Amino acid sequence: MTAPTRLSPFNVISSSRQGALRSQVDEVAALVGLTDKEMAYALSMTPRNLHRLKDDQRFSVDASERLLLLKNLLLHALDTFEGRKATVLQWLRTPIRELANQAPIQLLDTVTGFGLADDVLGRLDYGLPA
Repeated sequence: MTAPTRLSPFNVISSSRQGALRSQVDEVAALVGLTDKEMAYALSMTPRNLHRLKDDQRFSVDASERLLLLKNLLLHALDTFEGRKATVLQWLRTPIRELANQAPIQLLDTVTGFGLADDVLGRLDYGLPA
């Protein structure tokens, strides 16, 4: 089985419009071990509402986009930290000066926050201060 690859922005748009399946949430969470609460936060929903959905139900365009952006961010982080899941989780949960002393996970309630977190990873990729 090949490792998952990041989606291009146009693929994110196209896939978001189709609606991501509820079953994909568990797949994305398993990439690094995110909790249900963290997943629900990134999808702008409550854990209770997330659990109510059946695996074959589709998300709205907004929630689908967030899920796909989260998947891209996690794959980027795994690449940056050489596949070390524990390091990715620590990075996600640790406040970073570049992010106004907020942890990356705290910014994932907005699409802009996904971009800011991804920018920090890009800086790390190129050895720039982050």
